[in-house]
Amino acid sequence: MTEPRRKRGAERTSNRGPAPIAQLRPRRVINPYPPMALLSPDQIEAIHQASMHILENFGIEVMSPRALSLFEKAGAKVDHASANVRVDRGMIDEALKTTRSGYTLTPRNPANTIHLGGNTINFTLVAGPPNVHDMERGRRAGNLRDYADLTRLAQHFNCVHMLGNQVCAPVELPANSRHLDTYFTNLTLTDKSFHVSAIGRGRALDGIEMMAIARGMTLDQMADDPGIATIISVNSPRRFDEMMAEGLMTMAEYGQSVAVTPFTLMGAMSPVTLAGALAQQNAEALFGVVLTQLVRPGAPVMYGAFTSNVDMKSGAPAFGTPENTKANIASGQLARRYGLPYRTTPGSASNVADAQGAYETLMALWGAVLGHGNLVYHAAGWQEGGLTASFEKFIIDVEMIQHMMEFLRPIVVDEAELAVEALGAVPTGGHFFGEPHTLERYATAFYQPMLSNWQNYEAWQEAGGLDATARATRLWKKALEDYVEPVMNIAVREALEAYVAKRKEAIGQGEP
Repeated sequence: MTEPRRKRGAERTSNRGPAPIAQLRPRRVINPYPPMALLSPDQIEAIHQASMHILENFGIEVMSPRALSLFEKAGAKVDHASANVRVDRGMIDEALKTTRSGYTLTPRNPANTIHLGGNTINFTLVAGPPNVHDMERGRRAGNLRDYADLTRLAQHFNCVHMLGNQVCAPVELPANSRHLDTYFTNLTLTDKSFHVSAIGRGRALDGIEMMAIARGMTLDQMADDPGIATIISVNSPRRFDEMMAEGLMTMAEYGQSVAVTPFTLMGAMSPVTLAGALAQQNAEALFGVVLTQLVRPGAPVMYGAFTSNVDMKSGAPAFGTPENTKANIASGQLARRYGLPYRTTPGSASNVADAQGAYETLMALWGAVLGHGNLVYHAAGWQEGGLTASFEKFIIDVEMIQHMMEFLRPIVVDEAELAVEALGAVPTGGHFFGEPHTLERYATAFYQPMLSNWQNYEAWQEAGGLDATARATRLWKKALEDYVEPVMNIAVREALEAYVAKRKEAIGQGEP
């Protein structure tokens, strides 16, 4: 568990500088524009039919006896010797009848409720890297101190709506119980919802139990009002391992959100063609959706997509490519075809927080937005193809997310905005700087970036000549100075501490 870092009045204020970091206010982000359609209805149907052929004729390997039993009881063709399961389109259709097109996740602070589905878009902190990096201390193994600081940054910035599963792995802690320390950190240093680890039943159930404690609810109550989520990564091609299957079934059993996400890298874990990769992704995602509904009809589930390509020269994963961007958009069309909320991801293969990292991430982010993603996972801090959580990249990503949020504000066209009187008042060849219409609006007329620098060259040089990455270093350090820990009832905190201690003792040297 982390030592809480609470703000200390004047001691912190003296180091803060003249003003807080400019950022957008908290809000539910709505995508008001029609989703982009790269695929025609006939092409969507062709991908659907190919997916049905995969499920009916090739099947999916399921390395969980419990899951095999559920499929067999439901009428699937199960070969226990090979653990292969084949489901027909009728079973898919029946499962989709009980899924939901939208639902909410409520954390301990209801003001931070997450809406998944429809036209709402949410952005999360990066999740899962084994390493962490900043420009002052360099690249290092993930650890709990950095984990806590990145969690604080997610709490501080309003555009990060949700935490992912372990922003970096605290490798100094025992692998079998570190999830308890990270859940405790998430629940005490933020009041936002988060993703739990679904590597087996125990880790998933611990996250469910701890969120219920933090919300003062029973498990039955939280089953009807979910507060957490998980990502189930399919071992593509066509395999659900036992730990992932058990995690999925546990989350569904207790009514918590699952995003079934095939790991389809074209040329490696899926066909080299985009159509083939989408057909495989679609089959694997739908198979996981069926499993959630066999466990608990109506369990909240999302259509997850993570299709990108590899570098065919080296086999290394690539992200933010044109193919990745097209896959993000096309996957949104598939999710809407089945009436499911949609999880997607921006990303970059750059090893540093540089121009490559920014343009690859923004390319994929556009795909996520144009594809009407509801949950944009790994949105802030992803670096090195997901192997590193970067403090500077977090700030750069927050700036890009805020740009996107402002882009999604509809244009207002009314008498005041048309400014016809102002146009008539300014003479030909004049300017609008001193016009009352401008003076009434100048402070809020445009998005004010926190990272961009609009000084002329001489003024920029005089101020230190810092590039965007160097400015990002200053910003994450200031954000940590300005961070305020959300209040938690002392009895709730003690209950969480007691749960962690009890579970660590019960786990011992074994698996949770």
